[in-house]
Amino acid sequence: MKVIVDCRYTRLERHDGISRYTARIVQALSRRHAATMLISDERQLKMLPQLPWVLGTSPTSWHEPWLARQLNPFEPDVVFSPMQTMGTAGRRFGVVLTLHDLIYYRNRTPPRDLVWPIRLLWRLYHLAWWPQRLLLNRADEVVTVSETTKELMREHRLTDRPITIVSNAADVKPADHPVRELPTGRNLLYMGSFMPYKNVETLARAMNALPGYRLHLLSRISPEDRGRLSELAPAERLVFHDGVTDHEYSELLESATALLTVSLDEGFGLPIVEAMAVGTPVVLSDIPIFREIGGEAGDYVGAMDADAVARAVKELEEPAVWHARSAAVLERARVFDWDRSAAELFEVLSRVARKPRRPKPRLPLVE
Repeated sequence: MKVIVDCRYTRLERHDGISRYTARIVQALSRRHAATMLISDERQLKMLPQLPWVLGTSPTSWHEPWLARQLNPFEPDVVFSPMQTMGTAGRRFGVVLTLHDLIYYRNRTPPRDLVWPIRLLWRLYHLAWWPQRLLLNRADEVVTVSETTKELMREHRLTDRPITIVSNAADVKPADHPVRELPTGRNLLYMGSFMPYKNVETLARAMNALPGYRLHLLSRISPEDRGRLSELAPAERLVFHDGVTDHEYSELLESATALLTVSLDEGFGLPIVEAMAVGTPVVLSDIPIFREIGGEAGDYVGAMDADAVARAVKELEEPAVWHARSAAVLERARVFDWDRSAAELFEVLSRVARKPRRPKPRLPLVE
């Protein structure tokens, strides 16, 4: 079985969610079966495992609808894409596409790094369900990252293709992490953007009831968002990092009392998995996707209830409570594992590769 994995969404310097998912899943898949990476820029190779690769056009190119014609000469049995927009016109191979979540149907703010024509198309695309159906039904099978999204896809009848969960995971394996002691510093973390649905304002307001604590806001932030949040809590209780390296993020996670996130809506929640994988307790808004990720190990509060957030943090001041929560999240984190996800994906790819295809055109005989 010849497998090509679409790695063209890999960032050049620092992973975002889709980029990291791509890099980790192709790496884990390659431990199970040979895979070739499809890239659109050789600089992407710095962020990817050392595997065979082929070069294709950019996923934002106007040539994207005909990408399959570039891939046909390589004679893959199946191509897996971590997105649903891969061009498939004229394909002679199986295709597995991915829909990560439906967050942008409810929160229609396009990614800031897109050029304006793509941003316009992006907005139009998310105004109705039928474009998504057209994209997904071009696949032989579809992958998503959570049961929550799978149920929403069924609810909105987005595809009649089989749907398999191939989950996100943390880079750190919980089994590799030692049992931790209650941190001496009172540091709380938030990792994520500052879009309205992330509801970071509730976390800032909660800091008014948490003297002695500091909330570390790790992501890049605009001056407007920084000013708005600074008005909601005492200055010494908010620490704006404006971006951190992977090493800094790891150190902060391992020294934190808890990770806090009280989104009103969410697609997945990878920072939750990353915190749990190092034994850091998590305080979460009570929404379905967070219940799915945190299970019984998460501490759930009303998304708009700043006082409940503060109470949940104060409960962790008791060493026995903190240790019990730390042990619980470590155990829960074992559910999320790249090798397990790769095994699920391999089963999907194998099924699709076995499906009969139209015969390849033969050249006429010359007499």
